This record gives sequence, C-alpha cells and structure tokens, in this order.
Amino acid sequence: MLLHIHTLRISVYHPQTDGLVERFNRTLKAMIRKVVSLDGKNWDTLLPYLMFAIREVPQASTGFSPFELLYRCHPRGILDIAKEIWEEEPNEGRNIIDHVLQMRERRAWVTPIVREHLEKAQEAQRTHYNRQAKVRQFQPGDRVMVLIPTAESKLLAQWQGPYEVVEPMGEVTYKVQQPGHWKKEQTYHINLLKPWHQQEACIVAQETSIQGNNMQEEIRISTDLTPNQKKEVTEMINQYQDVFSIKPGRTTEAYHHIITDPGAKVTLRPYWVPVAKREEIKAEVKRMLELGVIKESHNQRSSPLVLVPKPDGTTKFCNDFHRLNEISKFDAYPIPRIDELVDRLGNARFLTTLDLTK
Repeated sequence: MLLHIHTLRISVYHPQTDGLVERFNRTLKAMIRKVVSLDGKNWDTLLPYLMFAIREVPQASTGFSPFELLYRCHPRGILDIAKEIWEEEPNEGRNIIDHVLQMRERRAWVTPIVREHLEKAQEAQRTHYNRQAKVRQFQPGDRVMVLIPTAESKLLAQWQGPYEVVEPMGEVTYKVQQPGHWKKEQTYHINLLKPWHQQEACIVAQETSIQGNNMQEEIRISTDLTPNQKKEVTEMINQYQDVFSIKPGRTTEAYHHIITDPGAKVTLRPYWVPVAKREEIKAEVKRMLELGVIKESHNQRSSPLVLVPKPDGTTKFCNDFHRLNEISKFDAYPIPRIDELVDRLGNARFLTTLDLTK
C-alpha cells in the first residue's frame, strides 16, 4: 500500500496481459543460456549475478535502473569498484540521516521523470499493437471456439468447442461456459476466442440417428445442423446407401506385395491377452472369416495380435507388424508439402471424416 502497488488479475492462457513478467522471463532465459555450462546444471548458482546485472542496467521504459528506483542511489557494481581503484578515489561514507535525506530528494526528482518515460513507452507500445488489432465483441448466448492447450501438452494449443458465452467480464474478457470440463465456466481473453459458424460442424457425428430406406445400419447426424442441412444429409445418405455399410467392400484394381530379402522372415510369439478379451477375439476372427477379409494361414511367419481401445468404447482389431516393417523394402514416395495442402484447404466449408470398415 505504501508503494501504491495494486493487484492485477489476468485471464488464463493470455501472457500478453502480464507482458512485463513474460518479457523479463524471456530476457533472463536468454542470459542463462549465454553463461550456463555445457551440462546446464549450474544455472542456479549464476542467478544472483545475473539478477544484479539486470538490476543495475537502466531500462528503456523508465530511463533508470531497477536498483536506482528502489534504493534511490546508483548501484556500486564491479565496474564502479574497478573505476575507484583505477582512479584511486576513496568511497566517502555517509551517516544514516544524510542517506535518508538524499533518498527523499532523489525520489522527488526521479518520480516525475519515470512517469513521463513510462507514458511515452506505453503509448509507443499501444500504437504498435493497434496497427493490426481489430475490434470484436460477443453477446451472451453466442457460440465461440476457444484456443486452449490440449490435454497431452500445455505447449500445444488447438481450437476447441463450440462453447457458449455467458457474459462479458470486461472490455476484452468474457466468461465462457464449458460443459464437460472440471471448471464449468472460465474467463478468457478475446484473443483466445473466435466466432463459431455452422459450416464448422461435422456432418456425421454421434448425436441423433435416422433410418434410411433399405439401409443396413443407422447413420448418425449431428444436432448442430440446421433443418435444411439435415435434409441434404439425409438425401445424400439415401442416394449413396452402398457406401454406408458395415460390410467391407473389395477391389481388384490394385494389389499390395510385401518385398523382403530372400530367407528373411518374422516369427513372433503371441502377446498375452486377458481372459475377458479372448471370446471377443474368437468372435471377431470368425466374423472376418465369414466376410472373406482374412483366411487361414499355415506358413512359418506370424505377427502378434493387438487389441486397441477406441474412443467410442469398442475395440480395434490390429496386428503388430513392426518387426515385419524392419525387414520390408519400401518405395520412396515424396511427402506432400504442407503449404500446398493448406492452400487447398483454405476455402473449404466442410471437413468430413471417412471411417473405413475393416
């Protein structure tokens, strides 16, 4: 209170709100990287010296060093000591009263200068930031996408949603309702929000289901679609009923050959399978034999079976072919350029996902 320091509350995942701290962390990390040893284990012993180096250097925004603003006197660093020794100028001591009086006088002289420098620096930063800034506003009930870190890593963020705006908390912050999260409502900065449009919804999703004419399986359609969009999806499903099927198709247009060196073979023992899954494996093998997807083999090669759980609760029936891949010869296919793929998807209105049977 004596120094007129006030608490500032910031929104989550928006470090720009606390730019001074984030900029200081960036500077300190860069200095540590310059002086740390090769093994990188002595960085903590260097912190006192690095912090003093930061505190004795004048800042561009205030024109004074942090040490001078706090203690109202110039820091006596290594260069000052070397100068005194070189010029043989003794450091004259002062009593406590003289020191306090000098601090008061220096504070009265420095404070208006610092405020003027800060106002100029803030205005320059505001002008630079507002060049590309756009004014956006959301109303309660609007549906938005939120840019937040993923569950796998806080360093990897992606757009999630849609979520609903509850109310504005300030000029640039909004409270957003997030069903399914441990915290039902969270406050976000407007830079982490963008409007959600209907064309971003998936056409086929696990929401509601409809039954087409002579269809062998229920097709589920998202409830986020408009009535006209649902009608278009229904007509498309009825028109291409042969595509939506639980039975896999078969083609004779292409064949795949696995090429290995002569005499090379893989024979691996099967993995341990829980007793509860063994009946499921038998049923799946029988089903695929009846569909003609697989057939019995009596050669000297084998790869173990792997059961992979799927997000919808079912199990994916797979084989572990990593040893076979190690001895296989592959054709060299060029990897597509990411920038070309982004250009091709730039004007897309719908993104669809195909789930191939078997």
